[in-house]
Amino acid sequence: MKTTHKEELYIRQDALTDQLFDERSIFFDIETTGFSPASSSVYMIGCARRSGKYVCIDQFFAENPSEERLILTAFLELLKAYDTIISFNGVGFDIPFLKAKCDQYQLAENFRDFHYLDIFKSVSELKFLLKLPNYKQKTIESFLKLPREDKASGGELINVYHEYVKNPTEEGYHLLHLHNYEDVIGMMDLLPMLSYIEIFNGAFSILSTRIDQYHSYDGNTGEELIITMQNDYPVPRRISHKLGDFYLMISPSRTSIRVPIYRGELRYFYSNYKDYYYLPKEDMAVHKSVASFVDKDYRETARASNCYNRRTGSYLPQYESIMQPEFRKEYKDKITYFELTEDFCSSDVMLRRYVDHILKYMFETKR
Repeated sequence: MKTTHKEELYIRQDALTDQLFDERSIFFDIETTGFSPASSSVYMIGCARRSGKYVCIDQFFAENPSEERLILTAFLELLKAYDTIISFNGVGFDIPFLKAKCDQYQLAENFRDFHYLDIFKSVSELKFLLKLPNYKQKTIESFLKLPREDKASGGELINVYHEYVKNPTEEGYHLLHLHNYEDVIGMMDLLPMLSYIEIFNGAFSILSTRIDQYHSYDGNTGEELIITMQNDYPVPRRISHKLGDFYLMISPSRTSIRVPIYRGELRYFYSNYKDYYYLPKEDMAVHKSVASFVDKDYRETARASNCYNRRTGSYLPQYESIMQPEFRKEYKDKITYFELTEDFCSSDVMLRRYVDHILKYMFETKR
């Protein structure tokens, strides 16, 4: 078994990386000769951990399949000092693979006792926002414009390892070692990707609102409300997304949401329609206590669909009953509206409630 240990100065500028990668956390990545632990082996395990102002990178390499048990034992021993495992698709592949190997060698493991952060799983929830061709580590590194010396994939290196077992060379070992090393150390630079998720989790503060003119692609003009927020965690790159009436723009330090303002007449539907009469000529519903004075020829028993009053004003759309009172264009419409008022625009509480609603709608609708 070959082991390597290297220390690099830990220099990070973003608070999220510092928060997630603390001295109780450890990155790891494995290299295998296939996808099935029953028919393939793990030949390298790489780890990265913080120690003071340094990052320690340890790699355990099985020079032949007979040393597989040795690298498993070395890795399990190193894990004892940590409580959080950070990986890239480790929950889906690496951990199940290692558990199967531990069972094979009757090695005691406690993988169930750890907290897990799977970067692949987290970033995959942002497919609707990122729109990348795939979510492999190298693709995300390319999105972040991160440099990488290694050009080979894990699959391509399987033959390199088999050849190394037959004929060990420094060149072969360098290729295998470099790929795993850059996978492990590179995961640190992927953590800022999770800052996008933090925005959807509410990690921002409201800065301002303003009403502006907009021109749509079809030539129509109108007004929109722009809500601007300060990101708690800076994001790596500017990115945008449109869904329904909402347009989201995320820049490194700030996020803005643009919402078209509906100006016109909408209807407020009364829920207790059995207590109302509908007046066809006035196109409105009135309570029976008042409508009893109206001639019977000019009134009819209200139904849920016509038990409303009409109001002209300025409105914002919503997809859940977040703000009250709510108005509709038609009774069965899923989109409702609430009045755009000065009180709303000056209230951080109401603005946050509305922004949280929009972000939740985007995240749950398209992820």
